Amino acid sequence: MKRNQSYPFMCVPIGLISHNIPKRGAFVGIWRKQLTRLSLCLLGVLCVSAVAVGNLTNEPSGAISSHTALGTSSVNQTPTTVILVRHAEKAIVPPENKDPDISMAGLARAQELARMLGDSGIKAIYVTQFKRTQQTVKPLADKLGLTATQVQANKTADLVKQIREQNAGQTVFIAGHNNTVPEIIAALGGPTLPIIPETEFDNLYVLTVQGDGTAKLLKLKYGSPLPASGQGMMKQ
Repeated sequence: MKRNQSYPFMCVPIGLISHNIPKRGAFVGIWRKQLTRLSLCLLGVLCVSAVAVGNLTNEPSGAISSHTALGTSSVNQTPTTVILVRHAEKAIVPPENKDPDISMAGLARAQELARMLGDSGIKAIYVTQFKRTQQTVKPLADKLGLTATQVQANKTADLVKQIREQNAGQTVFIAGHNNTVPEIIAALGGPTLPIIPETEFDNLYVLTVQGDGTAKLLKLKYGSPLPASGQGMMKQ
């Protein structure tokens, strides 16, 4: 009875208990195994959690760079294409007339520009205060539905600044003069060119300016190569 009083909750024979209850050393071994398994499980959970958190917070450097590029430099890295021409042929006028219209040959050249560049994706057109540049771009501007922006012929720095700030990554068309076209090309990062000869009106320049400022120039010819009579009488 003393044994049963000491273990009132035991309802099985003592002999059976002695066979089923492990000894103290066995209990220690079992608990050590269980603790080891538990530790491994906790370690696994921590590792998985760390990987998950890392995926949420720490993107690879390439992904971060791509977000930066999309957010800031996607526009800047898109090349800006600047198409430049000298105005078309001028009408023969007295020397005191400093702002002549374009001639019939000049009008034909202006129409050729509209035919060539009507589907080129031009987003902005720049001219000077002189009618010959404005009339040169009119057929093209009308076809594109654009209003030409006037910039003073001697304000090359202002023109370049406006293109960089407002037209980065776009295609831009400029009608200038025989001395301003080379100046604009150089100011945009292109090569240094000589002044266009007085009798040449068929030069077309395509300047591709990269986001880092480097530029490549392509020089083409368009329209009739023959100058109109007397075109060398007046500069610009």
